[in-house]
Amino acid sequence: MADGTGRASSWTPPLALFLLRVLVGWHFLYEGYFKLVVPAWAHDGARLSSWSSAGYLNQASGPLGALLRRLMSAGWTPTIDVLVTGALLAIGLSLILGLFTRWGCAGALFLLTLFYVTAIPLDGVPQEGSPGADLIVNKTLIEWAAVAVLWSFRAGEIGGIDFLLRRRPGERECI
Repeated sequence: MADGTGRASSWTPPLALFLLRVLVGWHFLYEGYFKLVVPAWAHDGARLSSWSSAGYLNQASGPLGALLRRLMSAGWTPTIDVLVTGALLAIGLSLILGLFTRWGCAGALFLLTLFYVTAIPLDGVPQEGSPGADLIVNKTLIEWAAVAVLWSFRAGEIGGIDFLLRRRPGERECI
């Protein structure tokens, strides 16, 4: 990846942004897909129950916690489930394909902001179901920063459909 002088090749930053966009897109797409196909079966053959945001909403401890619990008690949980699943799928496809990437990034930033402020990690100790101990910075905040980088560098115009749509007929690609 270096050009002999120790500097990165000219194609390294676009490739890194392309890979970051596809990987973040895959994460969103798979999260949405999993929520869509559950109930499913665990490795031991046990049937998993249908996914619902109810557990997450009930545990919401951040500034939006009370509002989310009121929405849940008012019967909005099925609507929230559909909206979250649909948004995850749409954002994932947008980022993987590089199609309407600015909108995909904006949607991702919005969802990640909601997820973060719903459960800001302030304990600094391991939480049940969490892979580690987080204090202020967790994987949601890190993914938010990654999406902000993708948005700021217009990553859809690097190896995505947005790039193809931006090109004018007869324009030659310069690589």
